[in-house]
Amino acid sequence: MPDISTKPYMLRAIYEWCTDSGYTPYLAVKVDAGTTVPMEYVKKGEIVLNISFGATSGLKMDNDSIRFHARFGGVSREIYVPVNNVLAIYANENGQGMAFEPPVAGDESGEQADPPQQSAPAPALAAVPSSQNEARSEAASGPGGDDEPPKKGGRPTLTRIK
Repeated sequence: MPDISTKPYMLRAIYEWCTDSGYTPYLAVKVDAGTTVPMEYVKKGEIVLNISFGATSGLKMDNDSIRFHARFGGVSREIYVPVNNVLAIYANENGQGMAFEPPVAGDESGEQADPPQQSAPAPALAAVPSSQNEARSEAASGPGGDDEPPKKGGRPTLTRIK
């Protein structure tokens, strides 16, 4: 028996958490031939959708798709998003939520399990030798340097795409 994806369950859980907390849940979606969204709002093959109770009508989050009606420019549109195309779900107010791996072409049928193994290996991170780090820090703080503090790293956040 094939494993059941946890993604639709996580989507419903984060949606429920957003609404219970008074936040506005947003979906970031990869648009392809399987999605039904207003194409005039798609940018770089993606769209961000407000899926709050007040912005949708008849929201149904199944294990394979998310369907609802929403108004765009005052016109009611039917929206259909396969769960595999969801890139992220998050609260608009604070960016907290969950991001997912982008869909891979042919991922829906499950028949193309071999091609990813044949592709080039994924890029990996490598440590920079400490002597290079010291040279860079001396160059940055040397005469004529801006003496700006280094940018803080930290927790990654989701950026809202309009």
